[in-house]
Amino acid sequence: MQHEREVEAPEDVIEIIRIERETEKQLALQVRREVFVQEQGVPADAEYDVHDSTATHYLARYAGAPVGAARWRETANGIKLERFAVLKSHRNQLIGEKLLATVLEDVQEQHPGKKIYLHAQLPAFKFYSRHSFEAEGEKFSECDIEHYKMYYIG
Repeated sequence: MQHEREVEAPEDVIEIIRIERETEKQLALQVRREVFVQEQGVPADAEYDVHDSTATHYLARYAGAPVGAARWRETANGIKLERFAVLKSHRNQLIGEKLLATVLEDVQEQHPGKKIYLHAQLPAFKFYSRHSFEAEGEKFSECDIEHYKMYYIG
């Protein structure tokens, strides 16, 4: 008798949407709360800021459930990608890759030629390096978490 082994669900169960409704935004904020405030200990008043009302937000779903979030906004230095979060239970399942690819595609379409950058947490440094981001400057701390400023060179 042959036994089937469990395999990860196919990529088509991952859906990335640009948020257009308040209910979707609330789901993204819940993901951020779980990852940044609860898991990483970031103070809530530092996690939620004035840019939440004007930034472009994204929600990642896995088999329909909200599992990831991100946003971007225009700054004096270019386009800043921020608040990338994937629930711990759903990391390393291509969700972060699809979320980043979708955000980059939208930003490049809407702001061709603009510099794109982010502040990468130390544990995510290799992830962003694999996706054509390059560090600039020294390591620094935000909310007691070490980061590098990285620019998209893709």
